Parts: sequence; structure tokens; C-alpha cells
Amino acid sequence: MRTRNKPRPATVFGIDIGKNFFHVVGLDAAGMPIQKATFRRDTLLQFFERAGPALVGMEACSGSQWLARKIAAMGHTVRIIPAQFVKPYVKSNKNDLIDAAAIAEAVTRPTMRFVELRSPEHIDLQALHRVRDRMMSQRTCLINQMRAFCLEYGIAIHQGAGKFKADLPRVLADQSNDLTSAMRRILASTFDELRQLELRIAEVNREIEAIASQSDTARRLMTIPGIGPLAATALLAAAGSARQFKRARDMAAWLGLVPREYSTGGKTKLLGISKRGNRYLRRMIIHGARSCVTHLDRSRYRLGAWLDGLQARMHTNKVTVALAAKIARIAWVVMTKPGASYERRDPAFS
Repeated sequence: MRTRNKPRPATVFGIDIGKNFFHVVGLDAAGMPIQKATFRRDTLLQFFERAGPALVGMEACSGSQWLARKIAAMGHTVRIIPAQFVKPYVKSNKNDLIDAAAIAEAVTRPTMRFVELRSPEHIDLQALHRVRDRMMSQRTCLINQMRAFCLEYGIAIHQGAGKFKADLPRVLADQSNDLTSAMRRILASTFDELRQLELRIAEVNREIEAIASQSDTARRLMTIPGIGPLAATALLAAAGSARQFKRARDMAAWLGLVPREYSTGGKTKLLGISKRGNRYLRRMIIHGARSCVTHLDRSRYRLGAWLDGLQARMHTNKVTVALAAKIARIAWVVMTKPGASYERRDPAFS
């Protein structure tokens, strides 16, 4: 390591992460920059091994969790910041060192919001969910493509994946329709591709269910109406211990399940839900809430009377989102309190 890149007695370091090069800016106790340096991946870790304990900030991006764990193991305090919260601290023009200086300044703010450091197990679980989400999108694409091919020959198939899979073999076997032999071969091969993809999806689902059955927190989350193995493990993978949220509403807001606010002049104006955060996880929870709105036995759950009151004055979609926000708040309690689980109390005996 060159002499000019030896660690100086900085109290805060900001790291701008790249694929091969990492830019570091060090600040002293007064917040003044005292070091600016550029490192490769291997020399960056050597730098922080030699540096004294300090507060280290970086943006949330690919590789930030791995780097944060490595630097934290060296005795530093590491904070990961969402990129949108760093942007206000970028001054004038933009380059990598200016970004690193902005990160170093942002990480010292007492009201800054940080991303929780996650374990490799949680990252592996989230990767499994992302693979499943990609395969589900591919399944939808294949079905839509085959449906469009059939429409080109005047053949309309019922909506829904289940009905499509039941109808397509009959369409292919029907020699009286207008499908050409070439199109029959294309549809047959694409349908085989769909079946192979569904086998892979089922395999991933079984793996996720096995992980959920082995996790105490996931099992307790599954006691909440509307949360099954998929939603429980997705919550664990994305939120970790959920202790980064001070209260239950913060977790619902993190999932984008609370109204956006645009208030001024003393006039409060609430809009639709913010839809911020993890779209996949929000979709899972809303699907679970929609299932509860449709199928929950309201005479045996305390939520029943609350749902009835909501449905009497608002649309079912709003009721679904309101229930999803409530499910997220209950999930926060279960995740942050050891041994806690959802207790279903029959209103007749409560």
C-alpha cells in the first residue's frame, strides 16, 4: 500500500462502492475531509484492517452487505444508507469521490435511516425468493405468448393458468381447428417448457417451505391470518429481525402500505398508499390479505367485526390494503418479541 493511502486518524469513512474500484473519504471529528483515496477490492480490506475503529458508511447496493460484514468484523461500526437519502448531500458536480464525501457526511446525521446488516442465511433466502419471482414471471410470459399464438388462429382460451393448462392439450388434439402443423409443434414445445418451469417452481416452493418449518420466527409468523410459508420467509429475508423499526407503523410504512402525505399550510392531505419498498413482499402480504377478506371465518376471529365495519363504508380493495397494513404491524410484534405469536381469540369467548 502506497504511503499516501495509509489510514489517517479519521472518525468517519465514506465508501463509494464500484465493481473494481472503491473510493474512500475520511472525515475528522469536526467533519472536515482529511483523506481521499482509491482502492481495488483487495487493498480496500487491507486499508480498513490497518485503520483505527471508525464509523464507516456506504450506499445500499449489490455487494454492500458483504463488504459491511467484512469491515464490521475488523472492529468498525458500519452503516448502510439507502441511495436516495445520500443524494441531498452531493454538492455541485458528481464524481466518485464527491459521492464518498456525501456518504461520509450523511452517515453522521442523527436522523438518518439505515439498512440493517443481514446474515448470509437471510441473503440466501432472499435470493431464493428472487429466483422464484423471476420464474413466476417467466411462467406468465409463456402462457400469454401461447394464448396470443392461439388467438392468431381464432382460438380463444379461458383466462387463468389452471384453465389454460387444461384447455391447451385439447386444442392441440383437435384436428378440426385452423392451427397449422408448424404452430402445433411450436405450441407443444412451448407447453413442455412451461411444464418443466412449473416443476422447478414446485421444487423452489418445497425448499422455501422446508426453511419455514425449521425457523421458529417463520412458524410464529405463520400463525397470523394471511401469512404462509412464502410470506413468512420473505419477511425474514427482507426485514431480518425487524428491530430497525421503532414501532409497528414504521414497518408498514417501509412496505409502502400507508398513505402518502402532501400537507401544507396546515391542511392535511392524504393520498393513496406510497408503494415504496419491497414490491415482491408487499404483493405477498396483499395477496394474503385478499385471501383473508374472501375466506376468513369472521365469526371466529376478532378481525371479523373490524373487517365488517370497513366493508360497510369502503371498497373491497381498500379493505384489503388496510388489512395488509394491519398484518404487517402484527408481524412486527411477532418478529421483535421473542416467543410471541398471533393468538386467535373467538369473539364469543374473549
